[in-house]
This record gives sequence, C-alpha cells and structure tokens, in this order.
Amino acid sequence: MESWPIPAEPVTVSEEIKKSRFITLVAHTDGVIAAKAFVEKARAEHPDARHHCWAWVAGAPDDSQQLGFSDDGEPAGTAGKPILAQLMGKGIGEITAVVVRYYGGVKLGTGGLVKAYGGGVQLALNLLPTVLKVPLTEYTLQCDYSQLAGVEALLKQSDGLIVESDFQVAVDLRVALPQTQVAAFSARLSDFSRGALHLLPFEQ
Repeated sequence: MESWPIPAEPVTVSEEIKKSRFITLVAHTDGVIAAKAFVEKARAEHPDARHHCWAWVAGAPDDSQQLGFSDDGEPAGTAGKPILAQLMGKGIGEITAVVVRYYGGVKLGTGGLVKAYGGGVQLALNLLPTVLKVPLTEYTLQCDYSQLAGVEALLKQSDGLIVESDFQVAVDLRVALPQTQVAAFSARLSDFSRGALHLLPFEQ
C-alpha cells in the first residue's frame, strides 16, 4: 500500500448498556510494542474493570502479521473479534482499540456482547480524526558540501527528508522518500548533478 489513514489523536467513548459501563479507547500505535503498551495503560487506568478487551492493527491495514485481539475473559468471539472487525472495516492502520467493561450485574448474552463491543468501537471510529500516512523508503546518497543545499531542496520538492548526515570529506546522507517519488527524485538529482549523484539502497 502506498498510503493509508492513521489516527490523528486519541478518542474515548463511554456508554451504559444494561447497567454495564463500556469505555472505548482508541489511539495511534505504531507497531505491536506500542499497541501492547496502550493496552497496559488502559488496564492501569481502569484497574477495577472486569474486562479489558482489545484489538489492534499495528501496521498497514493489509499487513496480517500485525493484527491482534483478545476477549479477556468474555465468551470466545464476543469481544476481540468484533473490535478487530470494526478496525479492519475502516481500513485504518497503526490503531489499537481497548474496550473496558465495568460489569453491572445483568448478562448481555453473546449477541448483546458482540453488539456492545463492536458498537462502542464503531462510535469511537466515527469520531476519530485521521491523517494519511505515506511510508518512506530509505536510501544513501553522497554529495559534496557545495551540493548539499541543492539536494535538500530536491528532497523537499519530493516530500522526502534527511534522516542522518555524516560530514566527512564529502557528505554522507541517509534520506527517506515516498516510493511514488523515487523515480522523479532520481531524475531531478541526475539533472542537478549532471549525472554525478545517485541514490543507493540503504542496507541496515
């Protein structure tokens, strides 16, 4: 995927269903470690709640390696999966939803639980502001000091940026560019340097 929406800021929605209180927390989480940390934060903020059910799409919306969900003690399939289904249905990436339930003494049944957990997330997603994320690919580039300002200007035109600079005899740059801009940037770079400068793949 060339780009996808991600949460611009966290959203919290609270509702009461048959005496149980459901609090839905949604936030931007870049990667599984950040997603786990958000779940733990929700647990810490609501230590008395009966359940902390969650799901995440921790990477791009089409990256099945970065999906996760948990029913946290609710009947299997009644919480985590409906939460995940809502997240995936919106096509948003790098997102985690935690639904905290304070049990009110009235059982909702499996259908009621699916509706409560999925519905809370749907409400939160309807309120969620998003921004578009364009993933960048990293390259290395070596230029003379006199060419640096020109390279910086070309990067700006192509929505790219300098990740790291190493000032030696020449300037060693690590740059990042959207995949869609690489060909155009390379062509401009070649024109600017009369064929002397080239992007090279960044090897980690």
